[in-house]
Amino acid sequence: MSWFRWDGDDLILECHLQPAARSDDFAGLHGDRLKIRLTAPPVEGKANAYLMGFLAKAFGVSKSQVSLLSGELNRQKRVKICAPKKLPELPGLFGRLS
Repeated sequence: MSWFRWDGDDLILECHLQPAARSDDFAGLHGDRLKIRLTAPPVEGKANAYLMGFLAKAFGVSKSQVSLLSGELNRQKRVKICAPKKLPELPGLFGRLS
């Protein structure tokens, strides 16, 4: 299983979230998932809301175009990004998206 797949123009990401991190960034792969570090705490959905904003900015879309498909209470998440306008520049990682 890959950490991403295209569903028409939409991108589905399999993510492993690390909340309460020192910085917000893509941290490579964690098994077969994209590891994302976020400074937001894992309390009352704050990390999930922060993740939607982080991904929206990274992929050049509005927050309403990013949705959590599964993993609301788990670090393992499946996220849908509707028609991403750009792909983050991370050598060796996102080059495989197109």
